[in-house]
Amino acid sequence: MSPLARHLLRAPWTARAWRATAHLAVGLPLGLVSTAGVVALAGLTVACASLLGPAVMGLLVPPLEPLATARPWTWVLVIPLFTALLWWTVPCTAMQRRRFAATLRMGIMRPPARRRLLGLAAQSATWRQLTYHLLAGVFGTVEFVLVAALWLVGPPLAVQPLYIWWLPGHGTVTTVLLSTVVGAVGFHLAPWAAIGCARLDFEMALWLLGPSRRQQLAELSARMQTVVDSRSDVIASADAERRRIERDLHDGAQQRLVSLAMNLGIARLDLDGVPDHVRKAIEDAHEEAKLALTELRDLVRGLHPAVLDERGLDAALSGISARSPVPVTLAVDLPHRPSRTTEAVAYFVVSEALANAAKHAHASRVDIRVSHDSDGVVTVVVSDDGRGGARLEDSTGLRGLAQRVGSIDGSLRIDSPVGAGTVLIAELPCVS
Repeated sequence: MSPLARHLLRAPWTARAWRATAHLAVGLPLGLVSTAGVVALAGLTVACASLLGPAVMGLLVPPLEPLATARPWTWVLVIPLFTALLWWTVPCTAMQRRRFAATLRMGIMRPPARRRLLGLAAQSATWRQLTYHLLAGVFGTVEFVLVAALWLVGPPLAVQPLYIWWLPGHGTVTTVLLSTVVGAVGFHLAPWAAIGCARLDFEMALWLLGPSRRQQLAELSARMQTVVDSRSDVIASADAERRRIERDLHDGAQQRLVSLAMNLGIARLDLDGVPDHVRKAIEDAHEEAKLALTELRDLVRGLHPAVLDERGLDAALSGISARSPVPVTLAVDLPHRPSRTTEAVAYFVVSEALANAAKHAHASRVDIRVSHDSDGVVTVVVSDDGRGGARLEDSTGLRGLAQRVGSIDGSLRIDSPVGAGTVLIAELPCVS
């Protein structure tokens, strides 16, 4: 049996079909009640408004203007009835949303809430909800009757060969077989009819009960802005934490290591008469202290170089260029300092590129250019004459760099043909 045939035969027994049928069954009384309420309140409102005079009547129902008579006291009835009509949409809409969530497991976004009468009357969502509740009783009845007929009539017809022969006037064999086929087809069409009607109901509710397209876009934009602001706060907080750790290491552990290395260096100058094994231990301790100090300085520099905050990106890049084992040509053209986050990302882009050029590319020279364009973008270009072949997929360092650049909505591109060097281009938003 083909998958399509198996799917068609199993359709009446799926949970989706029964949820759709339950959705239509629950929707029938809800739709009738909501439609009856809208019709009754709207009819009473129009009937009372017809007594307000030609001006108001012509505004509300122009065809009935000749029937209007001036009775100002009817405002006392019109305003409460009109208020009740608008507020009638609130519980009806809430129940319909719960119905969609409980039976179809589908949610409908809420439009912006208005608590005052004028706010409800001026909101397009109120009138769209009134339209839905006005139509819900009619459409709900038609959909439920159609689906219920297929569910209830199909099975008895499909199995009638089991009992029809014992009934008087059962008809011919051809008639029985034809009605059996019709019943079987109807039974297997019932779930698809239920699913289709439920989907149609959901689409109509999505359009009439949910927010308008403009409101959805506005809410989506607000959420996106919230996410962007939250991410910016997280990035700024992480940068601040790195700077704090850098200061703590610089002012604490690094200074103690400097003091230890100096004391051991002084001790090495006065080792006359000291046994050889003691001399050797002091010399080894001195070298280890200097090595630990160098590693700690590299670690501090990797967390957040202090010179970046004190003197800016140009000075920080000059420092790592001078320490690079590969000759570096540096050109920085920034009319003003970008944000601290942008400076930090640009610094680490250059630092990672220099490390790759020395360790992996075996380059003989590196060119670094940092510029700022009129669109508010800082562009960092690092090129070398190494062996090329660098790819983001093959380098954890480059992947981490791409993530760091992407965290501030920047972009990172790498052009690295084998044997022709590597060009790394980072474009970073410049927020002063």
